[in-house]
Amino acid sequence: MAERALRGTRLGATSYENDRNTDLAPRQEVDYTCTKGHRFTVTLAAEAEVPMTWECRNCGATALRVDGELPQAKKGKPPRTHWDMLMERRTVEDLEEVLAERLEILRAGRRKTA
Repeated sequence: MAERALRGTRLGATSYENDRNTDLAPRQEVDYTCTKGHRFTVTLAAEAEVPMTWECRNCGATALRVDGELPQAKKGKPPRTHWDMLMERRTVEDLEEVLAERLEILRAGRRKTA
Protein backbone atom coordinates (compact mmCIF):
# COMPACT_ATOMS: atom_id res chain seq x y z
CA MET A 1 0.00 0.00 0.00
CA ALA A 2 2.83 2.40 0.84
CA GLU A 3 4.36 1.81 -2.58
CA ARG A 4 1.19 3.05 -4.24
CA ALA A 5 1.08 6.22 -2.14
CA LEU A 6 4.59 7.23 -3.23
CA ARG A 7 4.34 6.16 -6.85
CA GLY A 8 4.86 9.08 -9.20
CA THR A 9 6.36 11.39 -6.61
CA ARG A 10 9.84 12.83 -6.76
CA LEU A 11 11.46 11.38 -3.69
CA GLY A 12 14.09 13.64 -2.25
CA ALA A 13 13.07 16.65 -4.29
CA THR A 14 10.06 17.59 -2.19
CA SER A 15 9.72 17.65 1.56
CA TYR A 16 6.48 16.23 2.93
CA GLU A 17 7.02 17.84 6.34
CA ASN A 18 5.14 20.98 7.27
CA ASP A 19 6.45 24.10 9.03
CA ARG A 20 4.06 23.92 11.96
CA ASN A 21 5.61 23.90 15.43
CA THR A 22 9.07 24.83 14.13
CA ASP A 23 11.05 27.96 14.86
CA LEU A 24 12.82 29.52 11.92
CA ALA A 25 16.28 30.96 12.36
CA PRO A 26 16.31 34.69 13.16
CA ARG A 27 16.67 36.76 10.00
CA GLN A 28 17.41 40.30 8.91
CA GLU A 29 16.53 42.12 5.72
CA VAL A 30 19.15 44.35 4.08
CA ASP A 31 18.35 46.87 1.35
CA TYR A 32 20.70 47.45 -1.59
CA THR A 33 20.64 49.99 -4.45
CA CYS A 34 22.67 49.62 -7.65
CA THR A 35 24.11 52.44 -9.76
CA LYS A 36 21.23 52.13 -12.24
CA GLY A 37 18.65 52.80 -9.52
CA HIS A 38 17.41 49.24 -8.91
CA ARG A 39 16.49 48.70 -5.27
CA PHE A 40 16.10 45.24 -3.77
CA THR A 41 16.11 43.45 -0.42
CA VAL A 42 18.25 40.48 0.59
CA THR A 43 17.28 38.28 3.53
CA LEU A 44 20.24 37.09 5.61
CA ALA A 45 20.69 35.24 8.87
CA ALA A 46 20.71 37.56 11.88
CA GLU A 47 24.22 36.50 12.93
CA ALA A 48 25.66 36.75 9.38
CA GLU A 49 28.16 39.47 8.52
CA VAL A 50 26.37 41.82 6.13
CA PRO A 51 28.44 42.65 3.02
CA MET A 52 28.66 46.26 1.85
CA THR A 53 28.13 45.29 -1.80
CA TRP A 54 25.90 42.75 -3.54
CA GLU A 55 25.34 41.87 -7.19
CA CYS A 56 22.18 43.50 -8.53
CA ARG A 57 19.46 40.99 -9.34
CA ASN A 58 18.21 42.99 -12.32
CA CYS A 59 21.31 44.11 -14.19
CA GLY A 60 24.28 42.39 -12.53
CA ALA A 61 26.01 45.64 -11.54
CA THR A 62 27.50 46.10 -8.09
CA ALA A 63 24.88 47.33 -5.64
CA LEU A 64 25.73 49.23 -2.46
CA ARG A 65 23.99 48.88 0.88
CA VAL A 66 21.44 51.66 1.37
CA ASP A 67 22.82 52.60 4.80
CA GLY A 68 26.45 51.92 3.87
CA GLU A 69 29.41 53.72 2.39
CA LEU A 70 31.47 52.76 -0.62
CA PRO A 71 34.17 50.34 0.55
CA GLN A 72 37.76 51.52 0.39
CA ALA A 73 39.76 50.10 -2.49
CA LYS A 74 42.59 47.84 -1.38
CA LYS A 75 46.10 48.81 -2.34
CA GLY A 76 47.51 46.04 -4.45
CA LYS A 77 51.03 45.34 -5.51
CA PRO A 78 51.75 46.12 -9.15
CA PRO A 79 52.20 42.92 -11.14
CA ARG A 80 55.77 41.76 -11.52
CA THR A 81 56.91 41.58 -15.09
CA HIS A 82 59.40 39.18 -16.59
CA TRP A 83 61.95 42.00 -16.67
CA ASP A 84 61.47 42.66 -12.92
CA MET A 85 62.08 39.01 -12.07
CA LEU A 86 65.11 38.92 -14.35
CA MET A 87 66.61 42.01 -12.71
CA GLU A 88 66.26 40.33 -9.30
CA ARG A 89 68.64 37.58 -10.45
CA ARG A 90 71.09 39.42 -12.72
CA THR A 91 72.63 42.82 -13.26
CA VAL A 92 72.64 44.70 -16.57
CA GLU A 93 76.34 43.90 -17.00
CA ASP A 94 75.62 40.15 -16.59
CA LEU A 95 72.85 40.36 -19.17
CA GLU A 96 75.08 42.18 -21.66
CA GLU A 97 77.73 39.48 -21.17
CA VAL A 98 75.21 36.67 -21.75
CA LEU A 99 73.87 38.47 -24.83
CA ALA A 100 77.38 38.81 -26.27
CA GLU A 101 78.03 35.08 -25.71
CA ARG A 102 74.77 34.05 -27.36
CA LEU A 103 75.32 36.36 -30.33
CA GLU A 104 78.81 34.90 -30.80
CA ILE A 105 77.36 31.36 -30.79
CA LEU A 106 74.72 32.37 -33.36
CA ARG A 107 77.28 34.07 -35.60
CA ALA A 108 79.59 31.03 -35.39
CA GLY A 109 76.74 28.78 -36.42
CA ARG A 110 75.90 30.94 -39.43
CA ARG A 111 79.53 30.96 -40.55
CA LYS A 112 79.56 27.14 -40.58
CA THR A 113 76.42 26.85 -42.70
CA ALA A 114 77.30 29.65 -45.11
